[in-house]
Amino acid sequence: MPWPIKKLLTMKEEFVTLARQREGSFGALCQRYGISRACGYKWLRRYEKAGVEGLEEHSRRPHHHPHSTSAEIEECIVELRQQNPAWGGRKLRRRLLDLGQKAVPSASTITEILRRRGLLIRPLNIPLGPWQRFEHLAPNDLWQMDFKAPLQTLRCGLCHPLTILDDHSRFSLQLEPCHNQRLPTVKEALQSSFERYGLPRAILCDNGVPWRGADSACAFSSLGVWLLRVGVELWHGRPYHPQTQGKEERFHRTLQAEVLDRCTAWLDHEHCRSHFEAFRTRYNLHRPHEALNLAVPASRYQPSSRPWPETLSLPQYLQGDEVRLVRQKGEIKFRGKLYYVGQAFAGLEVALRPTDRDGYFELFFAWKKIGALDLNDPSIAQQYRPPLCSLLNPD
Repeated sequence: MPWPIKKLLTMKEEFVTLARQREGSFGALCQRYGISRACGYKWLRRYEKAGVEGLEEHSRRPHHHPHSTSAEIEECIVELRQQNPAWGGRKLRRRLLDLGQKAVPSASTITEILRRRGLLIRPLNIPLGPWQRFEHLAPNDLWQMDFKAPLQTLRCGLCHPLTILDDHSRFSLQLEPCHNQRLPTVKEALQSSFERYGLPRAILCDNGVPWRGADSACAFSSLGVWLLRVGVELWHGRPYHPQTQGKEERFHRTLQAEVLDRCTAWLDHEHCRSHFEAFRTRYNLHRPHEALNLAVPASRYQPSSRPWPETLSLPQYLQGDEVRLVRQKGEIKFRGKLYYVGQAFAGLEVALRPTDRDGYFELFFAWKKIGALDLNDPSIAQQYRPPLCSLLNPD
């Protein structure tokens, strides 16, 4: 599908950033962005010759000159600060250097300029406790996903911002203004990210709906089952421990400070989308990140080598497995007795795989072990339909 004109330059810049540090197939990357290889190489040549301005439909004069005076540099600092009121001296300095500005002063000098011009925000006097930074070793090992608190629009009711972040690179994969937080909406947004960036190994969410099902006997939700079918695990953070998703929480704080607090009224979802897309571009490609040693997230991100499957195939099992179809109430029948697997699996096949222990079976859905059954357990005979999934938590 062709891109809207207003997003074309953004997509060009994102494409060339990823293509210049690619590790996989250039042709596959072009296909994900809906362009030919010839077009992709043309964009790369233009970018290498003239930078971001080379991606414009019409060339423009450069904004910065190597022989700017100190007064001009100060005005650049002030202008960049006004565009990004939450940025401090270190981020501003790094961004000016990335833009090719010469004779950029130190971060402390920039902070002094901001103080003199009345542009400093007084920091909150909040004591910080000990902390430890952790990140996965490679892009797409883990994505983090959550909804930001809803926004009230003037024309279209509530807007629910869905955010998806790569754990390793902090690359913002999606910032989508959704009409609700229901399963079909989340699946549609996830599929668009999968088609663009490929499949991660796992996705981390909290314990709310629709991430986790309401079924207390089975921790797998309908979303988790759908993700298993495409080869992605759904993980859940510890209840009442939002720090488990610390990168998402930090991203939400940045979004709040740099976008949401700067807009007094949201008209509709398209109004939200235009602001979200501008912020996502700035965050991924321009904004220096403290946790990345002031690099930008796009410099550490690569699309996944696992593409989105065009069709979802049915689960395949081993020859010795005993395959059962899950009934509408979430049950399977095995050896003349009903066992509860979970309604999230209704209409799909699961497999009981024998082990070296007599009477002990492992329960699989597709490639994932989701439970176990011990026919020698005396408590099983005392229950009408003993649960299987509760024996294994998907986290």
